[in-house]
Amino acid sequence: MTGTAAGADTRTKLLEGALRTLAEQGIARTSARSVAASAGVNQALVFYHFGSVDELLAAACRHGAEQRVARHRDRLAAVTTLAELLKCGRELHEEERAGGHVAFLAQVLAGAQTQPRLAPATAAGLDLWTAEIEKVLTRILADSPLGEFTDPVGLARAVTGSFVGLELYEGVDPAGAGRAFDALEQLAELAGVLDELGPVARRAVRHRLRRTGRT
Repeated sequence: MTGTAAGADTRTKLLEGALRTLAEQGIARTSARSVAASAGVNQALVFYHFGSVDELLAAACRHGAEQRVARHRDRLAAVTTLAELLKCGRELHEEERAGGHVAFLAQVLAGAQTQPRLAPATAAGLDLWTAEIEKVLTRILADSPLGEFTDPVGLARAVTGSFVGLELYEGVDPAGAGRAFDALEQLAELAGVLDELGPVARRAVRHRLRRTGRT
């Protein structure tokens, strides 16, 4: 293995080690030593490749988000309705929780409150998810009566924020989080009913929504 390849391999090991350490031990116990032990490398390499533990954690946050989004991009691209988007979201939620990624997210969000250098990387990671959701919403709302009256950009951020909140909330109140998901499913079903209306009914809905918007 060349020096460049070996260096890239070490960086990847450290990034993966940081992800595991945060998820398993929490941010309070995440250090150069614990990350290096998880990665199976000398702790001095943390500083050689990243400069500091905070910089490593920021890079790990971006790295983890890129991996997760890439893994699910094709599934999101196949979504055609709001109900399908919610169903996909619930499935992703279960997969992410089982894989320890929700625990990781909770830790970096907590860390970003007291370690300002983590905040931009955490936001950038969430933005990767938001961008994919925005694409889905823009596509599925284009022919919906709701499309004229909703902002896909803002709605995508609302969806991301809601799912982050539900992922964290489930840890303390699983039943409550389940009811919240059920309520969102009901709203998605209502949106689906609107999409199935005939031309006359859809014009009536648009007219009513325009009047509501003006008032």
